[in-house]
Amino acid sequence: MNAKPNETVIANARIVLADGVIEQGWIALSEGHIAEIGEGRAPAGAEDAGGDLITPGLIELHTDHLEAHYVPRPKVFWDPVAAVISYDGQLATSGITTVLDSLRVWREDGAEEVDGRAGTLAAAIANAREHDLLRADHFLHLRCEIPMPSVVEEARELVGRPDVRLMSLMDHTPGQRQFRDEVKLRDYYRGKGGGMTDAQLDELFARRFTYQQTYAATNMREIVALAQEYGIPLASHDDTTEENVTDAIRDGIAVAEFPTTVEAARGLHAAGIDILMGAPNVVRGGSHSGNIAAVDLAREGLLDILSSDYIPSSLLMAALQLPQHAPAISLPAAIRTVTKAPAEAVGLSDRGEIAVGKRADLIRVHVAGSVPVVRSVWREGGRVA
Repeated sequence: MNAKPNETVIANARIVLADGVIEQGWIALSEGHIAEIGEGRAPAGAEDAGGDLITPGLIELHTDHLEAHYVPRPKVFWDPVAAVISYDGQLATSGITTVLDSLRVWREDGAEEVDGRAGTLAAAIANAREHDLLRADHFLHLRCEIPMPSVVEEARELVGRPDVRLMSLMDHTPGQRQFRDEVKLRDYYRGKGGGMTDAQLDELFARRFTYQQTYAATNMREIVALAQEYGIPLASHDDTTEENVTDAIRDGIAVAEFPTTVEAARGLHAAGIDILMGAPNVVRGGSHSGNIAAVDLAREGLLDILSSDYIPSSLLMAALQLPQHAPAISLPAAIRTVTKAPAEAVGLSDRGEIAVGKRADLIRVHVAGSVPVVRSVWREGGRVA
């Protein structure tokens, strides 16, 4: 048996399916989709994967890593299209074939230099896509800081775009959610850029308290209504208390990003809301901000989706480490947290698993000790890395 014309066949691979592993298998790719999956001897002319893993391409729902390419130093703004291309290359070589680029949909003077740049970055992504400059498939995740005065107006400017796939509801007011401890928030801002003085932080926090009291309740209702109008899934952010869980259920939340306590995670899970945690949290063995460890949630069966957040390469590393931290999690189950589960959460039913008829978005992974190396990446059957 020979490979068919215009067909790519990858052989001698450990193929990770959604519910099992073919220890020595082969996959045929044709016209952008998976045409056939086999075990044992492959058709003649196949590419030898050398016993490496073949998994679906990784799917990322929340990464703000684009910002580091757009503003690589304080007050330094890079060409936005060039920043997108650089960022996209890093994603692809980390095994990410589908990404929801997380854009900050708000403006706040004197706080974050990338605030208010969502439109610029969305346009740069569209420009790069239109000129076929991207390796990964890019969608948008609108991060909405609910207390900010302009957040509804700015969300309306972007929400009608066909590439918007997720909107998240955030509140970083001091004393709320992730930053219930104000000291942590002060440390966070002191560490950013050149840092902020206590006087500057006092002014910033006072302004944020005012915004929260004045705008948050109304903005929350309007953003939720906007998402419902356009049929866009909603994510909550940093759920901490029982009240946060109640709000998430009320608002029809599909994904809970980074819950900070096990109590909140249990309540969200009981309500059928997917729980997303940071892959760096898994790799580092805990949260950088002192919140609940992702592996503790995994051991309780409370972890559905992983996100690379701020380090693209962490997504694959964390998935492969999950079975070591939580032995009840098999390799296929771990890979589902970075493929099938995130795809389903945002309605991308054409990808996220190795199955006949699905998109041929695949990665070949060689594991060297504890470090996975992405050797090849295919998007819709074409090699992109």
